[in-house]
Amino acid sequence: MRPRQRTMHMVGNAHIDPVWLWQWPEGYQEVRATFQSAIDRMDEYPDFVFTCDSVLYLKWVEESDPQLFEAIRKRVAEGRWKVVGGWWIEPDCNIPGGESFVRQALYAQRYLQERFGIVATVGCNVDPFGHNAMLPQLLRKSRIDSYTFLRPGPHELTLPGQHFWWESADGSRVLAYRIPHEYCTPGSDIGNHIDKSLAVMPPDEPELMIFYGVGNHGGGPTKANLDSIRRLDELGGLPRLPLSHPQAFFDAVRDRADIPVHAGELQHHGVGCYSAHSGVKRWNRRAENLLQRAEKWSAVARVVAGIPYPRAELTEAWQLVLFNQFHDILAGTSIAPAYEDSRDQYGHASSIAATAFNRAVQSISRLIDIPAEADMYPLVVFNPHPWKLTEDVEFEFTGFPGNAPARMVDDEGADVPVQRTRSYATMAGSRRRLAFRAEVPPLGYRVYRVLPGESSPGSAPVRATDAVLENDHLLVEVDPSTGWLRRLYDKDNGVELLPEAPGPHAVVVDDPSDTWGHRIDSYDKEIGSFRCTRVRLVEHGPVRAVLRVESEFGDSTLAEELVLSAGARHLEVRTVVDWHEKLRLLKLRFPTAIDTASATFEIPYGHIERSADGAEESAQAWVDVSGTLADGRRAGLSVLNDSKYGHDARGGTIGMTALRSPAYAWHEPMGLAEDGVYEYLDQGRQEFRYCLVPHDGDWRADGTVRLAAQLNQSAFPLLETYHPGPLPSRSAFVEVAADSVVVSVVKGDEDDSDALVVRAVETAGQAVRTTIDLPLLSRSVEADFGPSEIKTFRVPLDPEKPVVETDLLEWPVGEPVGTAPAAVDGAADRAGTPAGKAVG
Repeated sequence: MRPRQRTMHMVGNAHIDPVWLWQWPEGYQEVRATFQSAIDRMDEYPDFVFTCDSVLYLKWVEESDPQLFEAIRKRVAEGRWKVVGGWWIEPDCNIPGGESFVRQALYAQRYLQERFGIVATVGCNVDPFGHNAMLPQLLRKSRIDSYTFLRPGPHELTLPGQHFWWESADGSRVLAYRIPHEYCTPGSDIGNHIDKSLAVMPPDEPELMIFYGVGNHGGGPTKANLDSIRRLDELGGLPRLPLSHPQAFFDAVRDRADIPVHAGELQHHGVGCYSAHSGVKRWNRRAENLLQRAEKWSAVARVVAGIPYPRAELTEAWQLVLFNQFHDILAGTSIAPAYEDSRDQYGHASSIAATAFNRAVQSISRLIDIPAEADMYPLVVFNPHPWKLTEDVEFEFTGFPGNAPARMVDDEGADVPVQRTRSYATMAGSRRRLAFRAEVPPLGYRVYRVLPGESSPGSAPVRATDAVLENDHLLVEVDPSTGWLRRLYDKDNGVELLPEAPGPHAVVVDDPSDTWGHRIDSYDKEIGSFRCTRVRLVEHGPVRAVLRVESEFGDSTLAEELVLSAGARHLEVRTVVDWHEKLRLLKLRFPTAIDTASATFEIPYGHIERSADGAEESAQAWVDVSGTLADGRRAGLSVLNDSKYGHDARGGTIGMTALRSPAYAWHEPMGLAEDGVYEYLDQGRQEFRYCLVPHDGDWRADGTVRLAAQLNQSAFPLLETYHPGPLPSRSAFVEVAADSVVVSVVKGDEDDSDALVVRAVETAGQAVRTTIDLPLLSRSVEADFGPSEIKTFRVPLDPEKPVVETDLLEWPVGEPVGTAPAAVDGAADRAGTPAGKAVG
């Protein structure tokens, strides 16, 4: 094909890292300066088109430079300022939870519609370090039909073409394009950039696209860039070089019949990012869960107690979380001072969520009818999940005179086993902490009563020694010489999960890689393991038993408390690490006797099977190995976590990366000087929890998804007092018939109408029809879910108004909203969704 028969769409952009080797105020100013530069170039070059993503940057300009913002509005209206991405920021595309990706689009697309009368139809994540397999559905249901990215590069992942249909498990597709060479250029002549880009693209492809413009610290296209494009185009030896934008490229290739398909994720690049900076990973997970919990109970309180829904406050909190999910923040690759800012912003978001949640549950609990009773403490337990919750609940209270023992009864007067546990107050006096097994209705509450007296022992206490824990379902034995399990016997299925000689558990890995973990595939260069120093039984009662295992390596210590509750089918482990190693990594390994070639990893709003070949992989709250034992029986083990994202699976062994300690913001090929002064990640103390869940070989049927959700959003106990009220002693507000469908979100709708929004996800990868019961509103919704499908419903408070299925932007499926999206480049026609319809 002759050069001039080809078109190279030249996309002028300015990739801006608002945080990386600098803090956010510097990034804030650079956004303003870069956008002003783009406006100036438009005045000088009438054919220049500028493309920007990250809608937050437009908001920053709107609040700080109204004159510049108005100039941008005019250029958007005339079609020379193109907005792509449709997300609040370019986040890490593996670590945020599924709902965070929904909110990236929800707030960004609605902002674009309100301010500019448009929505973005091209997704754009040019800098993140990999892309999870659920993104095509999340994009498509946010009215985005195309996607541009850079990483992983051709040396990291072979793709079927430069552009291809990218498909997620539910069948959703977006037209994706891998940017050749780089997304930014020097500020001078870009002939070399064009040559390098052409060298990696198909020689017979008629439509091509490259990005140009100074980036990372902003800048955008320069006069020298634009002059060189004009000069090179006039020479005639290259493809035609129009100043263009991504939508023009995608429109030129979309209708071709020969576009290949890629199903699944786009990985890997920088696998160390899954575990770099444990602090920011934990802050993120905590804030996500606090916000979803706050939304659920604020929605309930609006209906039950008439409390205004705190939409503005929760929106502010979500947007702080979304900003800190920027790929160089959440991935752990920024400078150390940036994490002081991130800590404060995550803390602010979490505080907003905690305040909203407290207001909601207090407003509900005050309406519960709790009769007065001498020497009685009422305790209301709130369940944030749409299924009946059965789990241990801990709470602190000021005890009875003379330090008298306490007993508990439920709302029907039946005794509930309770035991005293370690109080947060070292000099507790009469202050005490109690643990008991609660059963709470789906997304509901239940009243328990604390009374003076001896506790009932219950029917299934845990049997315990200094090395063994056993209940009716599990037998756990610790080997004092290794500090880890010698046995994990699943009594329900009659199988021993561990091999005869389990390998070491807490292993230390040599990790000379940079902060990103460039050029790394697996963390398997073990240089030692933690040495057990003590095993002891620290708690034993009618509710549970706890074995504490203490270990050390060099100057670092590890304490793991193994918690087995009466009636539990899983083992909880509460971990405290005090880490002082540098350029090393702590991997917790969980060996099994299971033979398997693949493992299942939770990803945002979904799951994926990967080869169990030891490669470092990203995961959300759980990883599972399932397969056969030596005798041919099926068995499996799920490992759940509350704040970890880096994992591996090698055969039947799961590994969880607990922490990494490279230097901050260190990028190879730069080396570390032997006499240099550097600050290293993950030094000092950190806490996290995980659970081991044995099962019969099918994680779908054995509660893995629900238990992981409970680990991350626990029941909440609230000490009350007695008072009359219209509410009963227990109540349920939302429940789903199908075990595989999880209602992840109940919230006020974004249009401030008298309606709630309910979002649900199919978690087993299997089509199902189910009913979502909403006793809160005396309504129900029946819906068909495809495999791994996300569905959203607007449910009016008025029972006479129909329930309507919406997209992730809370707009009726297939319907335009205002001047967008149907008026924007045919977005509604490309959405491929049916017309909005009433359901339920």
